[in-house]
Amino acid sequence: MQLSDVLIKPILTEKANAQQEKLRRYAFKVNRAANKLEIKKAVEGMYGITVVDVNTSVVPAKSKSRFTKAGFLKGRKPAYKKALVTIAEGETIDLYSNI
Repeated sequence: MQLSDVLIKPILTEKANAQQEKLRRYAFKVNRAANKLEIKKAVEGMYGITVVDVNTSVVPAKSKSRFTKAGFLKGRKPAYKKALVTIAEGETIDLYSNI
């Protein structure tokens, strides 16, 4: 698997931003087939930093529904894999440079 195929996008939420500041932990949406070693290589290769730890979890799919003019619509948000990457002391990742 290529490095660009492993990382899909960073997760930018309030909880993720709080962990970035306090724990040096960054959240990424990753490929479901990627393992921790591939995630570590991809983050180190793309951002040029040292990764200390990688934690992964699969976020389950959610049912969503809403009432519109057309009627009651039901659907599902897909499941995805999330990686929490802890980096070395004194290093940072600038996630907002590409926005």
